Amino acid sequence: MTASYRYDVEVLHLLVSPAHAYFGRAREGAADVPTADADRVEVVAGKGIVGDRFFGKAAHMDAAVTVFAIEALEAMAAELGVAPFDPLLTRRNVVLRGAHLAPLIGNDFALESRGDLVRLKAGRPAHPCAWMDQVLAPGAHKAMRGRGGVRCQPLSDGILHRGPAVPISPVPLDPERAGDPTLLQPSRLR
Repeated sequence: MTASYRYDVEVLHLLVSPAHAYFGRAREGAADVPTADADRVEVVAGKGIVGDRFFGKAAHMDAAVTVFAIEALEAMAAELGVAPFDPLLTRRNVVLRGAHLAPLIGNDFALESRGDLVRLKAGRPAHPCAWMDQVLAPGAHKAMRGRGGVRCQPLSDGILHRGPAVPISPVPLDPERAGDPTLLQPSRLR
């Protein structure tokens, strides 16, 4: 039997957007697309979050849900000497407080909220795009490297809720390191 580690976290934001705001828009500038900060989202195994831009897209099946630690964003703002950033501008789907994400790369884990459980596979780091310098602050793209969260494949259907939650991890996590920059390179973790 595999060990499991449980931690108390908080789901602060659940971002759902039907279209890309930054991808492929170098000349046009960021798109003004509707973005919902939902109280709950429906996750479908192998497809993603219902209504989101990555839902059911073949190129994103293994990375349809992005999980992000708010502590990383807070640390970036402090390092850059600017006011706190709006976490929705990062376009990450699930923004957590108290979640150390780096050790999850390559592992299956679950996120339990209000009695609902969603299983995910943390596949790869969520690298920031150059737009972060324009939508957050100059230097944000570099500051976000290594702490942009993780891209996950949904392994089960379920509902994620905003509020208290519990990640269930096969590896120990250190919530005190949630905002630390870490070069998340799966090849180094094998």
